[in-house]
Amino acid sequence: MKNTNGEVWVFAEQEEGKLSDVPFELLGKARELADNLGVKVGAVLMGEGVEPLAKPLFEAGADVVHLIDDAALKVYRNKAYRHAMVELVKEVNPQIVIFGATHMGRDLGPSVASALRCGLTADCTDLQIGDYEDKKTKETFTNVLHQIRPAFGGNIIATIVNARNWPQMATVREGVMKPLARQEGRTGELVKHSAHLGGVEIPVEVVDIVRKVSSVNLKGSRIIVCGGAGVGSKENFRLLHDLAGVLGGAVGGSRAAVDLGYCEHERQIGQTGVTVRPALMISCGVSGAVQHLAGMQDSAKIIAINTDKDAPIFKVAHYGIVGDLNVVIPKLIKAIRAKGE
Repeated sequence: MKNTNGEVWVFAEQEEGKLSDVPFELLGKARELADNLGVKVGAVLMGEGVEPLAKPLFEAGADVVHLIDDAALKVYRNKAYRHAMVELVKEVNPQIVIFGATHMGRDLGPSVASALRCGLTADCTDLQIGDYEDKKTKETFTNVLHQIRPAFGGNIIATIVNARNWPQMATVREGVMKPLARQEGRTGELVKHSAHLGGVEIPVEVVDIVRKVSSVNLKGSRIIVCGGAGVGSKENFRLLHDLAGVLGGAVGGSRAAVDLGYCEHERQIGQTGVTVRPALMISCGVSGAVQHLAGMQDSAKIIAINTDKDAPIFKVAHYGIVGDLNVVIPKLIKAIRAKGE
Protein backbone atom coordinates (compact mmCIF):
# COMPACT_ATOMS: atom_id res chain seq x y z
CA MET A 1 0.00 0.00 0.00
CA LYS A 2 1.36 3.41 -1.01
CA ASN A 3 2.04 6.00 1.65
CA THR A 4 2.89 9.31 0.00
CA ASN A 5 3.60 10.76 3.45
CA GLY A 6 5.91 7.88 4.33
CA GLU A 7 9.49 8.46 5.40
CA VAL A 8 12.62 8.05 3.29
CA TRP A 9 14.64 5.32 4.98
CA VAL A 10 18.33 4.46 5.08
CA PHE A 11 19.51 1.10 6.39
CA ALA A 12 22.20 2.06 8.91
CA GLU A 13 24.64 -0.76 8.42
CA GLN A 14 26.82 -1.55 11.42
CA GLU A 15 29.11 -4.38 12.48
CA GLU A 16 30.38 -5.04 15.98
CA GLY A 17 28.84 -1.80 17.20
CA LYS A 18 30.50 0.42 14.58
CA LEU A 19 28.68 2.19 11.76
CA SER A 20 30.25 1.97 8.33
CA ASP A 21 30.74 5.08 6.17
CA VAL A 22 27.87 4.07 3.90
CA PRO A 23 24.90 5.20 6.07
CA PHE A 24 26.37 8.70 6.28
CA GLU A 25 26.70 8.87 2.49
CA LEU A 26 23.13 7.63 2.04
CA LEU A 27 21.70 10.03 4.64
CA GLY A 28 22.95 12.96 2.56
CA LYS A 29 20.95 11.78 -0.45
CA ALA A 30 17.97 10.75 1.72
CA ARG A 31 17.85 14.28 3.15
CA GLU A 32 17.64 15.70 -0.37
CA LEU A 33 14.90 13.26 -1.43
CA ALA A 34 12.89 13.76 1.76
CA ASP A 35 13.07 17.54 1.50
CA ASN A 36 11.73 17.33 -2.07
CA LEU A 37 8.86 15.17 -0.83
CA GLY A 38 8.21 17.11 2.37
CA VAL A 39 8.68 14.05 4.60
CA LYS A 40 11.07 12.84 7.31
CA VAL A 41 14.33 10.93 6.97
CA GLY A 42 14.41 7.67 8.89
CA ALA A 43 17.41 5.50 9.71
CA VAL A 44 16.91 1.81 10.51
CA LEU A 45 19.40 0.69 13.16
CA MET A 46 19.53 -3.03 13.98
CA GLY A 47 21.80 -5.02 16.28
CA GLU A 48 22.44 -5.66 19.98
CA GLY A 49 23.42 -2.80 22.28
CA VAL A 50 23.58 -0.32 19.40
CA GLU A 51 21.39 2.49 20.78
CA PRO A 52 24.40 4.85 21.21
CA LEU A 53 24.82 4.78 17.41
CA ALA A 54 21.60 6.77 17.04
CA LYS A 55 23.44 9.99 18.00
CA PRO A 56 25.77 10.14 14.97
CA LEU A 57 22.84 9.23 12.71
CA PHE A 58 20.84 12.21 13.98
CA GLU A 59 23.88 14.45 13.50
CA ALA A 60 24.26 13.15 9.93
CA GLY A 61 20.70 14.04 8.91
CA ALA A 62 18.23 11.48 10.28
CA ASP A 63 15.01 12.85 11.76
CA VAL A 64 13.92 9.48 13.15
CA VAL A 65 15.99 6.45 14.14
CA HIS A 66 14.01 3.20 14.14
CA LEU A 67 15.88 0.98 16.59
CA ILE A 68 15.54 -2.80 16.74
CA ASP A 69 17.75 -4.07 19.55
CA ASP A 70 17.78 -7.85 19.95
CA ALA A 71 20.39 -10.46 20.86
CA ALA A 72 19.53 -12.40 17.70
CA LEU A 73 20.72 -9.41 15.65
CA LYS A 74 24.16 -9.17 17.24
CA VAL A 75 25.79 -10.44 14.04
CA TYR A 76 24.34 -10.23 10.57
CA ARG A 77 22.31 -13.24 9.50
CA ASN A 78 20.01 -12.80 6.57
CA LYS A 79 16.91 -14.52 7.92
CA ALA A 80 16.90 -12.64 11.22
CA TYR A 81 17.58 -9.22 9.66
CA ARG A 82 15.21 -9.87 6.76
CA HIS A 83 12.32 -10.88 9.03
CA ALA A 84 12.84 -7.91 11.36
CA MET A 85 13.12 -5.47 8.45
CA VAL A 86 10.05 -6.79 6.65
CA GLU A 87 7.93 -6.52 9.80
CA LEU A 88 9.22 -2.99 10.41
CA VAL A 89 8.33 -1.90 6.87
CA LYS A 90 4.83 -3.31 7.28
CA GLU A 91 4.45 -1.49 10.60
CA VAL A 92 5.72 1.97 9.59
CA ASN A 93 5.10 1.96 5.80
CA PRO A 94 7.93 4.11 4.40
CA GLN A 95 7.80 5.17 0.75
CA ILE A 96 11.52 4.75 0.00
CA VAL A 97 14.12 2.38 1.47
CA ILE A 98 17.80 2.70 0.54
CA PHE A 99 20.58 0.21 1.26
CA GLY A 100 24.29 0.50 0.55
CA ALA A 101 25.54 -1.74 -2.25
CA THR A 102 27.84 -3.49 0.22
CA HIS A 103 28.08 -7.22 0.89
CA MET A 104 25.41 -6.84 3.56
CA GLY A 105 23.18 -4.49 1.61
CA ARG A 106 23.33 -6.59 -1.54
CA ASP A 107 22.28 -9.62 0.49
CA LEU A 108 19.61 -8.01 2.65
CA GLY A 109 17.99 -5.55 0.23
CA PRO A 110 16.87 -8.01 -2.48
CA SER A 111 15.59 -10.53 0.08
CA VAL A 112 13.49 -7.84 1.79
CA ALA A 113 12.17 -6.62 -1.58
CA SER A 114 11.29 -10.17 -2.57
CA ALA A 115 9.38 -10.76 0.67
CA LEU A 116 7.48 -7.49 0.21
CA ARG A 117 6.99 -8.07 -3.56
CA CYS A 118 8.04 -4.54 -4.33
CA GLY A 119 11.14 -4.83 -6.51
CA LEU A 120 14.57 -3.23 -6.11
CA THR A 121 17.09 -1.49 -8.35
CA ALA A 122 20.67 -2.53 -7.61
CA ASP A 123 23.90 -0.54 -7.71
CA CYS A 124 22.38 2.89 -8.32
CA THR A 125 24.70 5.82 -8.93
CA ASP A 126 22.02 8.48 -8.46
CA LEU A 127 18.51 8.89 -7.07
CA GLN A 128 16.08 11.68 -7.96
CA ILE A 129 12.45 12.55 -7.38
CA GLY A 130 10.38 13.14 -10.51
CA ASP A 131 7.25 12.29 -12.45
CA TYR A 132 6.56 9.29 -14.63
CA GLU A 133 4.01 8.54 -17.35
CA ASP A 134 3.08 4.96 -18.19
CA LYS A 135 3.11 5.00 -21.98
CA LYS A 136 0.70 2.08 -22.18
CA THR A 137 -1.99 3.26 -19.78
CA LYS A 138 -1.21 7.00 -20.08
CA GLU A 139 -1.34 7.11 -16.28
CA THR A 140 0.86 9.79 -14.70
CA PHE A 141 2.64 9.30 -11.38
CA THR A 142 4.06 12.27 -9.50
CA ASN A 143 6.94 12.41 -7.03
CA VAL A 144 8.25 8.90 -7.63
CA LEU A 145 11.82 7.73 -7.16
CA HIS A 146 13.96 7.75 -10.30
CA GLN A 147 16.58 5.07 -9.73
CA ILE A 148 19.56 5.74 -11.98
CA ARG A 149 22.30 3.25 -12.77
CA PRO A 150 24.67 2.24 -15.57
CA ALA A 151 23.45 -0.62 -17.77
CA PHE A 152 24.77 -2.80 -20.59
CA GLY A 153 28.31 -2.69 -19.29
CA GLY A 154 28.13 1.02 -18.56
CA ASN A 155 27.37 1.97 -22.16
CA ILE A 156 24.04 3.55 -21.27
CA ILE A 157 22.50 5.11 -18.17
CA ALA A 158 19.14 3.60 -17.25
CA THR A 159 16.43 5.29 -15.20
CA ILE A 160 14.18 2.78 -13.45
CA VAL A 161 10.86 3.62 -11.82
CA ASN A 162 8.71 1.54 -9.48
CA ALA A 163 5.50 3.53 -9.65
CA ARG A 164 3.02 1.01 -8.25
CA ASN A 165 4.49 -1.50 -5.78
CA TRP A 166 5.92 0.39 -2.83
CA PRO A 167 8.13 0.89 -0.93
CA GLN A 168 10.52 1.97 -3.65
CA MET A 169 13.82 0.25 -2.89
CA ALA A 170 17.38 0.57 -4.15
CA THR A 171 20.94 -0.25 -3.29
CA VAL A 172 23.45 2.56 -3.86
CA ARG A 173 27.10 2.15 -4.71
CA GLU A 174 29.62 3.17 -2.09
CA GLY A 175 31.28 6.53 -2.54
CA VAL A 176 28.86 8.03 -5.08
CA MET A 177 26.80 10.05 -2.56
CA LYS A 178 28.26 12.86 -0.51
CA PRO A 179 27.53 12.92 3.24
CA LEU A 180 26.19 16.09 4.78
CA ALA A 181 28.35 18.16 7.08
CA ARG A 182 27.91 16.74 10.58
CA GLN A 183 25.69 18.91 12.82
CA GLU A 184 27.05 18.38 16.32
CA GLY A 185 24.31 18.10 18.91
CA ARG A 186 21.49 17.63 16.39
CA THR A 187 18.83 15.34 17.82
CA GLY A 188 15.76 13.51 16.60
CA GLU A 189 13.15 10.95 17.53
CA LEU A 190 14.27 7.51 18.68
CA VAL A 191 11.59 4.86 18.16
CA LYS A 192 12.13 1.37 19.54
CA HIS A 193 10.57 -1.61 17.78
CA SER A 194 10.33 -5.34 18.37
CA ALA A 195 12.35 -7.68 16.15
CA HIS A 196 9.31 -10.02 15.95
CA LEU A 197 11.66 -13.00 16.01
CA GLY A 198 9.74 -15.10 18.51
CA GLY A 199 9.27 -18.55 17.01
CA VAL A 200 11.41 -17.73 13.97
CA GLU A 201 14.00 -20.41 13.33
CA ILE A 202 17.34 -18.97 12.26
CA PRO A 203 19.26 -21.79 10.55
CA VAL A 204 22.70 -20.13 10.60
CA GLU A 205 24.95 -19.92 13.65
CA VAL A 206 28.01 -17.65 13.55
CA VAL A 207 30.80 -19.44 15.38
CA ASP A 208 33.66 -17.04 14.69
CA ILE A 209 34.42 -13.96 12.60
CA VAL A 210 37.80 -13.67 10.90
CA ARG A 211 38.59 -10.37 9.20
CA LYS A 212 41.34 -9.43 6.83
CA VAL A 213 42.01 -5.73 7.15
CA SER A 214 42.66 -4.10 3.79
CA SER A 215 45.89 -2.13 3.49
CA VAL A 216 44.33 -0.01 0.72
CA ASN A 217 42.11 2.99 1.50
CA LEU A 218 41.33 4.55 -1.87
CA LYS A 219 38.20 6.35 -0.69
CA GLY A 220 40.18 8.17 2.00
CA SER A 221 43.17 9.08 -0.20
CA ARG A 222 43.60 12.68 -1.34
CA ILE A 223 46.03 11.65 -4.08
CA ILE A 224 45.63 8.56 -6.26
CA VAL A 225 47.89 7.27 -9.02
CA CYS A 226 45.80 4.97 -11.18
CA GLY A 227 47.07 2.57 -13.82
CA GLY A 228 45.30 0.93 -16.75
CA ALA A 229 46.08 -1.75 -19.31
CA GLY A 230 48.48 0.68 -20.97
CA VAL A 231 50.91 0.32 -18.06
CA GLY A 232 51.94 -2.88 -19.83
CA SER A 233 52.90 -5.21 -16.98
CA LYS A 234 52.79 -5.87 -13.26
CA GLU A 235 56.45 -4.89 -13.10
CA ASN A 236 55.73 -1.50 -14.71
CA PHE A 237 53.10 -0.87 -12.02
CA ARG A 238 56.05 -0.46 -9.66
CA LEU A 239 56.54 2.98 -11.23
CA LEU A 240 53.06 3.98 -10.10
CA HIS A 241 53.87 2.88 -6.55
CA ASP A 242 57.05 4.95 -6.67
CA LEU A 243 55.14 8.04 -7.85
CA ALA A 244 52.45 7.54 -5.22
CA GLY A 245 55.19 7.14 -2.63
CA VAL A 246 56.78 10.52 -3.27
CA LEU A 247 53.34 12.19 -3.35
CA GLY A 248 52.01 10.46 -0.23
CA GLY A 249 49.19 8.93 -2.25
CA ALA A 250 47.66 5.54 -3.00
CA VAL A 251 47.72 3.34 -6.10
CA GLY A 252 44.57 2.29 -7.92
CA GLY A 253 43.82 0.44 -11.12
CA SER A 254 41.21 0.13 -13.84
CA ARG A 255 39.27 -3.08 -14.31
CA ALA A 256 41.46 -3.92 -17.31
CA ALA A 257 44.59 -3.62 -15.17
CA VAL A 258 43.05 -5.84 -12.48
CA ASP A 259 41.88 -8.44 -15.00
CA LEU A 260 45.39 -8.57 -16.46
CA GLY A 261 46.83 -9.19 -13.01
CA TYR A 262 48.76 -5.91 -12.84
CA CYS A 263 47.24 -4.99 -9.46
CA GLU A 264 44.92 -6.38 -6.78
CA HIS A 265 41.12 -6.26 -7.03
CA GLU A 266 40.87 -4.11 -3.90
CA ARG A 267 42.55 -1.33 -5.89
CA GLN A 268 39.95 -1.34 -8.68
CA ILE A 269 38.34 2.01 -9.45
CA GLY A 270 35.19 2.23 -11.52
CA GLN A 271 31.69 0.90 -11.94
CA THR A 272 32.58 -2.53 -10.56
CA GLY A 273 35.17 -1.22 -8.11
CA VAL A 274 35.19 1.76 -5.76
CA THR A 275 34.16 5.34 -6.45
CA VAL A 276 36.71 7.96 -5.44
CA ARG A 277 36.90 11.77 -5.28
CA PRO A 278 40.54 12.60 -4.55
CA ALA A 279 42.01 16.08 -4.71
CA LEU A 280 44.38 14.76 -7.39
CA MET A 281 44.00 11.78 -9.71
CA ILE A 282 46.92 10.83 -11.96
CA SER A 283 45.75 8.34 -14.60
CA CYS A 284 48.53 6.41 -16.30
CA GLY A 285 47.85 4.24 -19.33
CA VAL A 286 44.10 4.44 -18.71
CA SER A 287 42.02 4.67 -21.88
CA GLY A 288 39.00 6.13 -20.12
CA ALA A 289 36.21 3.58 -20.57
CA VAL A 290 32.79 4.70 -19.30
CA GLN A 291 32.90 2.06 -16.55
CA HIS A 292 36.14 3.49 -15.18
CA LEU A 293 35.15 7.15 -15.55
CA ALA A 294 32.03 6.50 -13.46
CA GLY A 295 34.28 5.87 -10.48
CA MET A 296 36.68 8.82 -10.73
CA GLN A 297 35.36 11.65 -12.89
CA ASP A 298 34.44 13.77 -9.84
CA SER A 299 38.10 14.05 -8.82
CA ALA A 300 39.06 17.68 -8.13
CA LYS A 301 42.01 17.56 -10.54
CA ILE A 302 42.80 14.87 -13.10
CA ILE A 303 46.14 14.47 -14.87
CA ALA A 304 46.19 11.91 -17.68
CA ILE A 305 49.30 10.27 -19.13
CA ASN A 306 48.76 8.25 -22.31
CA THR A 307 50.54 7.57 -25.59
CA ASP A 308 47.24 7.85 -27.47
CA LYS A 309 46.33 11.53 -27.91
CA ASP A 310 42.74 10.52 -28.76
CA ALA A 311 42.19 8.45 -25.61
CA PRO A 312 38.79 9.26 -24.00
CA ILE A 313 40.50 9.97 -20.67
CA PHE A 314 41.73 13.30 -22.08
CA LYS A 315 38.13 14.52 -22.41
CA VAL A 316 37.69 14.54 -18.62
CA ALA A 317 41.30 15.34 -17.65
CA HIS A 318 42.23 18.85 -16.53
CA TYR A 319 45.79 18.30 -17.75
CA GLY A 320 47.00 15.81 -20.34
CA ILE A 321 50.47 14.46 -21.10
CA VAL A 322 50.85 12.57 -24.36
CA GLY A 323 53.83 10.33 -23.85
CA ASP A 324 55.25 7.04 -22.59
CA LEU A 325 54.61 6.68 -18.86
CA ASN A 326 57.91 4.81 -18.54
CA VAL A 327 59.58 8.09 -19.53
CA VAL A 328 57.16 10.60 -18.02
CA ILE A 329 56.78 9.11 -14.53
CA PRO A 330 60.53 8.92 -13.71
CA LYS A 331 60.81 12.58 -14.75
CA LEU A 332 57.88 13.49 -12.50
CA ILE A 333 59.42 11.63 -9.58
CA LYS A 334 62.77 13.35 -10.14
CA ALA A 335 61.12 16.80 -10.28
CA ILE A 336 59.06 16.19 -7.14
CA ARG A 337 62.08 14.95 -5.19
CA ALA A 338 64.16 17.91 -6.36
CA LYS A 339 61.51 20.33 -5.17
CA GLY A 340 61.49 18.71 -1.75
CA GLU A 341 65.24 19.01 -1.28
